[in-house]
Amino acid sequence: MSQPSRRGLADRCPGVFSTHEAADGAVARVRLPGGRIGPDQLTLLAQAAAAHGDGFLELTARANLQLRGIGDVDAVAEAVIEAGLAPSSTHDKVRNIEVSPLTGRIGGIADVAPVAEALDSRLRTEGWSAELSGRFLFGVDDGRGDIRRHRPDVCALVRSVDGPDIVADILVDDEPVGSARGVEMIVDALLDVAHMLVESAPGTWRIGDLTPDERSAVEERMGTRLPPAVRGPGDAAPDDAAPDGAPAVGEPIVGWFDQDDGRVLLGAVVELGRIPARLAEFIAAVEAPVIITPDREILICDLGEGVAETVVRVLAPMGLIFDATSPWARVSCCVGAPGCANATAPVREDLLAHVRDGEAIGDREHWVGCPRGCGSPAVPHERVVADPDGGYRTHRR
Repeated sequence: MSQPSRRGLADRCPGVFSTHEAADGAVARVRLPGGRIGPDQLTLLAQAAAAHGDGFLELTARANLQLRGIGDVDAVAEAVIEAGLAPSSTHDKVRNIEVSPLTGRIGGIADVAPVAEALDSRLRTEGWSAELSGRFLFGVDDGRGDIRRHRPDVCALVRSVDGPDIVADILVDDEPVGSARGVEMIVDALLDVAHMLVESAPGTWRIGDLTPDERSAVEERMGTRLPPAVRGPGDAAPDDAAPDGAPAVGEPIVGWFDQDDGRVLLGAVVELGRIPARLAEFIAAVEAPVIITPDREILICDLGEGVAETVVRVLAPMGLIFDATSPWARVSCCVGAPGCANATAPVREDLLAHVRDGEAIGDREHWVGCPRGCGSPAVPHERVVADPDGGYRTHRR
């Protein structure tokens, strides 16, 4: 459902160079296009969180990492710059790119990592893109539909491979507006949609904030530039996008998975969606690629079987959860009180008690301390909201 236009309101989405001042200190959000982070980069962030923050790396609903309780903002920014995770102060907050986490490793029609890399490179060099809201979201879906379900503002959804070229439908807020062939054309189309938003409705946060007329104009202009899309709004992903052994879309990517190349991918979660700095350093010590997913999962990739067995044996006792049936694979929360001045309840403490008491968690849940619903998943879920007079109420989102 479209929301009223928010033009004129300040976008307070935090970044590295413009942090948010919360009740527990400054908050910095580090964008990880596609959720990808290298071992050395993870080590530097963990050290910064331990030295200057609350000692944790928070996982966000957009596959980014967040540091809270920062006492020295400049020191954290220096660490993020050293890690190569903030290449530009002007474009720091606009690098919001969700990518199919398993792409190139397990299933999918094509490996879309090259699309995401080209998009990030172009996004950082276009002058106009600095005017994008820090809330605008790009999506690159390798055909299985996992990113599409998060409803990015603009999404490339792969539908085939033709010779050397990927062919993708371009979706604007999940509405197909045309198709594009090859990495360059796909990236052009994604950026065209974002550029139209900046030009036609300056200050607007997301496509859903456009008026019906403004939105129709974007869709029509894209329709004149691109060949028709093939896949419709309700079409399912083709069978070849999700091979046997891959988790179904919407199911946790938690546990032991065999990659297409014979190596192993381990998926895990952590309590409250927070990685203790020491655990993050141990994950980095595996010296393997790490991917954060929009469902707050941690994927450790490209492992040999022996290394994977050692990782599970060493890191599970430290708090890395490899069990897909764990409640922490389906529940998340905001910081709550006292970390947030708007919260009316200590959400983290209450959720920990809820889980440890053995309360059943069936569908995905997100617990929040006020109606703003910070950190809520983009996918359907049960939102559990603290009441000002005590207790919680639940409604479907």
